[in-house]
Amino acid sequence: MIPERIKALLLPITILAILEIWARAVHLQSDSLAPPSAIAAALVEAFQDGSMLTATRDTLISAFAGLSIGGAVGLAFGIALGIFHIFDRLMEVTIEAIRPIPSIALLPIALIALGFGYRMEIVIVAFACVWPILILTRAAVGGIEPRLMEVSRALRLSPTDRVRKIIIPAALPRIFLAFRLAAGIALIVAVTVEIAINPIGLGAAIMTAQQALRPDLMLAYLFWIGLIGYFLNTGLMVAQRHLFGRAALVGDSA
Repeated sequence: MIPERIKALLLPITILAILEIWARAVHLQSDSLAPPSAIAAALVEAFQDGSMLTATRDTLISAFAGLSIGGAVGLAFGIALGIFHIFDRLMEVTIEAIRPIPSIALLPIALIALGFGYRMEIVIVAFACVWPILILTRAAVGGIEPRLMEVSRALRLSPTDRVRKIIIPAALPRIFLAFRLAAGIALIVAVTVEIAINPIGLGAAIMTAQQALRPDLMLAYLFWIGLIGYFLNTGLMVAQRHLFGRAALVGDSA
């Protein structure tokens, strides 16, 4: 029997083979497309000269820093909203008015306030990451078994101990799922900011390759971003299953 992971690779490998045959058959000459073999060669070239590693470092610094800041803010507010229903009702209109604002729409303000570089990109990524973590954490805390809260009151736990010993352990599988979703958003937003305006990272490298009429290099960067996203999500899924066991399946179905 063919392992499931090998089966999952058959489709992309087949598509790449068909694209390679087609490109060679039509003698492809394009400013926007390149055969897979040329993309692979450009990818190796970018790693050899260090440009790929430098761009990857810049993007991941912004993405992970924004994820950490946005995650901390979203987690704190999500727990508070889930515990204090009065606070939740008071904040409902404010949150629902701010949440639909696209993070990229903040670029002009962030650029004027912070200029080019890491800080501006981190702020935009953090804003985008707050919302999935806040919403899912609020739902997770609100869905905790009421008897657990009764036990905490019976034990006369302080609010801090209640959060630390009851609420976070009970809601953690869904909170981790929110973090997984936010990690993908962080990478997407970081690259988008770089493509739009910030002259660092993988997004800026894509634009530089496009302006140099190097479709092979441009597509190599796109392929690499896809690989980063895939391995990031796979690593988080493995960690989720390892940490939470069957509870991870509940989180995935939520």
